[in-house]
Amino acid sequence: MTIDTDRFRTALLEERVRVENAIANLREDHPGSLDDEVEEVPGTNDNHLAETATATLDREIDYTLEENSTQVLLEIDEALERIEAGTYGICTNCGKEIPLARLEAYPWASLCIDCKRERERG
Repeated sequence: MTIDTDRFRTALLEERVRVENAIANLREDHPGSLDDEVEEVPGTNDNHLAETATATLDREIDYTLEENSTQVLLEIDEALERIEAGTYGICTNCGKEIPLARLEAYPWASLCIDCKRERERG
């Protein structure tokens, strides 16, 4: 199988920019502390608790999204390194070719589907 690495390099670089922008947006949404986000209104303790709970949940979701996005950035960088090394499209675990359909769906994939499933079970 011959892989058009130039096309995948372009796709990976475009995805990298998209993910970096998503991380920047998450950070812009919550630049200060949680206390800065929740306005203190005297005499409205119940409402304050609800606002704090909502803000905390939103923050936790954003932190999880940022953590996942950071992991994707790492995987994109590793895929770009594999392109440069001439090993892109080869499973880093078993050495078999990663099917083109998998690379189309996840250009940063380092494992064939069998090895990926095995790792997830493991």
